[in-house]
Amino acid sequence: MARNVRVWFEGAKYHVTSRGNRKSSLFLEEEDYRKYLDIIEETRLRYPFHLHTFCLMTNHTHLQLKTLETPLSIIMKNLNTKYAKYFNRKYEFTGHVFEKRYGDELLNSREYEIDVSKYIHLNPVEAGMVASPEDYPWSSYRTYVYGEVHPLIDPKPILSYFPDPPAQYYQQYMNSSPTDKFFWEEGKLLKREGEWFQCGLE
Repeated sequence: MARNVRVWFEGAKYHVTSRGNRKSSLFLEEEDYRKYLDIIEETRLRYPFHLHTFCLMTNHTHLQLKTLETPLSIIMKNLNTKYAKYFNRKYEFTGHVFEKRYGDELLNSREYEIDVSKYIHLNPVEAGMVASPEDYPWSSYRTYVYGEVHPLIDPKPILSYFPDPPAQYYQQYMNSSPTDKFFWEEGKLLKREGEWFQCGLE
């Protein structure tokens, strides 16, 4: 069966997922999470791209990124191949580490971008691993809401969709319910029928 052609163009934004083969764990120790992040940095230096949001779950990963001059396929091949070699060598395993090819969704609207960022950061909560997203150590959430510097993450593009102070409004957006309604005004996300995005928020 022929593979579907993946869409790529310079500046394309994606939600990328990679899963462990047969749903097996990709990370067995803290060192493995750190190694995966190190390989992201190595890959980014070789094939520059902007990473906006990430979450490393036990048996899968989420990356929200913007490509520059390198197709996503090359970026992900470098990242996942290097990590698979590390993983198999460390644990003396053989065979596939990742299930099939990575999955990707093209993010073609600002609404989709912020929704995906929220979805990624809430993954550990939805999985019952933590009560709050800030309690999970292997995501970019704390960079968004607490301003913690992370060498891999550029949160400014996502935060630019929120009024000042954007970190506080992003956190409120994370806590919003599916029934909350929003609208855009001067490039900023505002909430209807509520006390949210008001000028002079204390």
